[in-house]
Formats: sequence, C-alpha cells, structure tokens
Amino acid sequence: VLDVGTGSGYQAAVLAELAGEVFTIERIPELAEQARANLAAAGYDRVHVHVGDGTLGLPKHAPFGAIAVAAAAPDLPPQLYEQLEARGRLAVPVGGRWGQRLELIIRSPEGPAVVRSVPCRFVPLVGEGGFAD
Repeated sequence: VLDVGTGSGYQAAVLAELAGEVFTIERIPELAEQARANLAAAGYDRVHVHVGDGTLGLPKHAPFGAIAVAAAAPDLPPQLYEQLEARGRLAVPVGGRWGQRLELIIRSPEGPAVVRSVPCRFVPLVGEGGFAD
C-alpha cells in the first residue's frame, strides 16, 4: 500500500494493520522524521517513510495494490493511477480547494473506474500533480 501525505504517521499505522507492507510519502521533511520516530516507537517496522512529492508517488516501489491519499487533488493524479496494479484501488479526494469528492477509483483495462464518490473536505495536495503552494 502507498500512503500519500504521511503527517504524524497515524494513517500509515492503520494501513499497516490491514496490509503486509506500507510505503508512505511526506513532502515536509520534519513531519516525515517525526512520523518515522512515531512509527518506530510503536513497532511498525513494515512502514517505510519517504520524503518527496506525493503527487508523483514512489514509482520504484510500484505497483501498489492500493493507494490512499490524505490531501485533495484538483484531478485524478495520473502518476498515482499508473502505479496501481491491475484492479488496484486508489482513494483520493478530488475537486477544488474548498470542497471535494472522496473517490474510490479502480484500475481497470478500460481506464479509471470511479466506484464510489462522497462529498468531503481535505487540505490541498501540493506538488507537480496537485495544487501549487
């Protein structure tokens, strides 16, 4: 599983309870370091913390069976979708800065298939494939 937007590491820890291995990416180095310490202290050795642009994912560790994004993107981030394995799932808030739809997208042979969408509000996903600062 890929977790985009590590923050404190909480979501990565929850995902580690559900998946065999978790890769998480955070753009703010200080947050990533704190998450790394939090996760190590809690015994989550199957969570790998990376610093970088979450909109680009972690292509060298792909494909992922699932990707969870903890910030809103203006559109489906194509780089993240491409890192899904066949039938992999991507949960991502999509929309403007002030309101989005939390979408569950499946990678299908025909292209992205949105299977669920509910209103939500997240902080903006900042980076090459997201919003500018």
